Amino acid sequence: MKDKTSCILKKQDKKSGFTLAEALITLSLIGAIAAITLPSIMVSVNQKAWDTRRGALFARMSQAIGQLKSVDGYGTYTVDDDGNVTKDTVAEDLITNALGKVYKIGSVCSADKLSSCGIPSTYTPAGGTTKPDFPTTFKALNQKLISSGNTSDSETGYLKDTKAAAFETVNGEAIALFYNPYCGNKTSDDFDIKNKLCINMIYDLNGTAGPNEMGKDIGFITAFYKKNPIVVAPVGYRENAESAASYSGAGTADASSSCKSYHKNARIPNREELAAMFVNRSLVGIEADEEGPYWSGSVVSSGGDGLAWQVNFKDGKATKAKRSDDEPYVRCIKK
Repeated sequence: MKDKTSCILKKQDKKSGFTLAEALITLSLIGAIAAITLPSIMVSVNQKAWDTRRGALFARMSQAIGQLKSVDGYGTYTVDDDGNVTKDTVAEDLITNALGKVYKIGSVCSADKLSSCGIPSTYTPAGGTTKPDFPTTFKALNQKLISSGNTSDSETGYLKDTKAAAFETVNGEAIALFYNPYCGNKTSDDFDIKNKLCINMIYDLNGTAGPNEMGKDIGFITAFYKKNPIVVAPVGYRENAESAASYSGAGTADASSSCKSYHKNARIPNREELAAMFVNRSLVGIEADEEGPYWSGSVVSSGGDGLAWQVNFKDGKATKAKRSDDEPYVRCIKK
């Protein structure tokens, strides 16, 4: 009996555990699964990190701009007989004499030395494959912003091709700032975006380290209106949600629901957010020949015959349109 029991135990011992071949197969499967899943997990983790840093920067900068006694009037520029800017330090003056008083900043750099403040020489737009040069003037940012003609430098409501300046924050962000010292106030009427634009910042959350891509470490913060400025920082998706959607129609073609059907974390930008997307259209990936108009989520009056704000990307003007209009595009932003 003793020998028989010992034999049985030996047989059981032989059946326990894995063979070397089985262990190698198991490890190979684990490695294959990890190779498939880890990149997507890392992308998700990195994106959340970008989003967190972006939100923190927006909170700090919007608070700083809100603390300014005024948003207009810092610095001066001169224009020649053709209306071209010949000398200006407006962006540097705003950073030094205004933002620097309410927000702790590091180095300040002029337009020809942006890289000294960590601004990359090129960037990747949303959904883009090419790497355009980083803009150093309003005209380079968006040519449609520039007012034409020989306009007095002190005439409110005109934006000239002033130069950007840059500064570094104590948190390690690099920010290029574009400034219109003669921006106007908010009104209830239709408005030309370039007349209401006061400050536009393009930031890089980690300087020149990379990936220098819009929606990741690259983004923008825009302030409109010289009194009680509205500060926005929309992050747009790479393509339109709808090509022709009414704001008040039924079904998924309705602009009010198209963003929900496009992505669960998407929404329609409000008027100022959409205006900021026009200002930074090259970063957002909205091509120069895409004219829109685009719906905003700012509704003036309800109902199919009511009104909602839309922005025409052909001329950068925001107008009220009937909510039953079927022309405008929809470009969603992330919640």
